[in-house]
Amino acid sequence: MNTEKYIVRLSDEERQELETIVKKLKGTSQKVNRALALLHAGGPDWTNEQIATRAGLTLRAISNIHKQLVTEGFEITLNRKKRRLPPVPKKLDGLQEAQIIATRCGSPPEAPLQKILRKMVASVACQSNRRCGKPHRVTGKSPIRSVMKRFEKR
Repeated sequence: MNTEKYIVRLSDEERQELETIVKKLKGTSQKVNRALALLHAGGPDWTNEQIATRAGLTLRAISNIHKQLVTEGFEITLNRKKRRLPPVPKKLDGLQEAQIIATRCGSPPEAPLQKILRKMVASVACQSNRRCGKPHRVTGKSPIRSVMKRFEKR
């Protein structure tokens, strides 16, 4: 007896696309595994345990694929869903980038460039951390330098 919550039903075009992906191993391994799981899920007598062992996935992954197919559609299930937010937030916003570019394109400074860069990095760190008045230590690549490099490539 089939007690699955999400029943997979594939159209002929979807089934044909899945078969070409599996046959030619077209795409990432995740895409091929998902295609294989969907192909077997659309068949008549396959249980989730059999699909999991055949596709090399866990039972939870199989049930998640079924759920995603029913709720979100074929394309999103087969191809990964795009992120809404980047994994690391930007260190500079548009206004700060505009200030850096204006400083870079303006008249040459009297002080050494390294000293000005340090002050700009400290002010950006101060603005982004919202802790003004405390000394900030910026580690890793400077966001100022990355903006300047991007601007110079234009």
